[in-house]
Amino acid sequence: MSEQWLAALRVQYQEIEGRIGGAGDSAAREAVKRDIVALFKRVDGALTDLGQLKEEIRGLVERYKQSAPAAVAAPASPALAPQFTGPRPGVHADHLGASTFIEKGWSLISLGDHAGAIQSLEKALALSPGAVEAQSLLGWAQMLHEDYDDALATFSRVLMKEPSNALARINVGYICLKKRIFGEAIEHLSKAIRLDNDRKATLYAHYYLGLVYLEREMYEDAQSFFRKTLKLGPNLIEAYFELGRALWLAGDRDAARGTWAEGYKANKFNPWAKRCKEMLDLVAAEGEVPRSLLS
Repeated sequence: MSEQWLAALRVQYQEIEGRIGGAGDSAAREAVKRDIVALFKRVDGALTDLGQLKEEIRGLVERYKQSAPAAVAAPASPALAPQFTGPRPGVHADHLGASTFIEKGWSLISLGDHAGAIQSLEKALALSPGAVEAQSLLGWAQMLHEDYDDALATFSRVLMKEPSNALARINVGYICLKKRIFGEAIEHLSKAIRLDNDRKATLYAHYYLGLVYLEREMYEDAQSFFRKTLKLGPNLIEAYFELGRALWLAGDRDAARGTWAEGYKANKFNPWAKRCKEMLDLVAAEGEVPRSLLS
């Protein structure tokens, strides 16, 4: 919708508004009524068209992501954070309009606009305080925006209402890992494994526990969790990378090289596979394998 077109609608609205008071006879009132109905239909039709276009743009984004070559689409620096997934919230009629902001927040997280998602989801919670779906999405947006203290507080509120929410629990575990609060990380990640009610949560719980023990230089425990991760999700290539580090730092260098080689072969275009190759090149040049990747 162009600004000129919107301005024209405003002018038409003001013109009709000015005629209402002076429409004394029935013919004049009928003419005002017809113009109001025509204006309403024009605006309603535009909103319908814009809503359809909005959905088509979402589809365009997905087509763009899928059509890009993997070598181009892969981020230069792969992140440790769990990949955002989840069903798109349904928009329903409510007098507060909170569901519209929830749906918008979900869309913005999916598009990578985490700051915009935070703003939208905070509006949803202002309209509907305590809405668990909005709180959960807000926690995701804050975590991906690296607002870890805010995210931790948000997910804690989610868990107070839904203690069996395994995804919220592994996100708390990830945040505790990033903040180096290892005891709490182990507690939440272990609870997610015991719950075992979400495959993705169980997978990432094993992976992050591997990272926790790797950071604590408990290499055998780290190896065990990374191997369990790969058994649960062979496509989680970062587990090959980290298992290789755990093996190398424990002194099993041949096994480390073999693990990185396996990770690279699994999917050469994956950013973590490329990091496996980088590690192979690093150790071949007698470089030092990093003991920690936490910033």
